Amino acid sequence: MAILHVRNVPEKLYKRIQGLAQKEKRSMTAEVIALLDGAVEQREARRRTAGTLERIRRRAAAIRLPSRWVDSVELIRQDRKR
Repeated sequence: MAILHVRNVPEKLYKRIQGLAQKEKRSMTAEVIALLDGAVEQREARRRTAGTLERIRRRAAAIRLPSRWVDSVELIRQDRKR
């Protein structure tokens, strides 16, 4: 297993992590690993989501609707006015 040393951790952050570790009944090492794992997981999920949204935007921009196409929202509004 790899070893990671972190220097110059602000005292306030260290105490916050220490408090989380105590609440979760974990060692500091186990808590830092859990926090890092969660943070990396979230960042990867955001990137996947961003990639998916970009693909959706590109596909939507590539769609060419017929010139006689009527927006369904407009049809619903017209129907409600009746």
